[in-house]
Amino acid sequence: MSQIKVTLKRSTIGCIKKQKATIEALGLKKIGSSRVHNDTKEIRGMINVVSHLVEVVEL
Repeated sequence: MSQIKVTLKRSTIGCIKKQKATIEALGLKKIGSSRVHNDTKEIRGMINVVSHLVEVVEL
C-alpha cells in the first residue's frame, strides 16, 4: 500500500471546529509537523477537508 506524508503548513487559528478536529485526527499539532499515513480513501477525505492548511507528498 502506498503512503503519503501530510505536513501542516498554515495555522488553524480562525478555522471552524470541524477543521481543527480533522487536523488533530491526522496527528498534526504545530505548523511544520508531519505524519506519514497509508493512502486510504478515509485519509484522502480528511485531507480534502483541510487541503488549504496542509501539504501532501506521496512517498
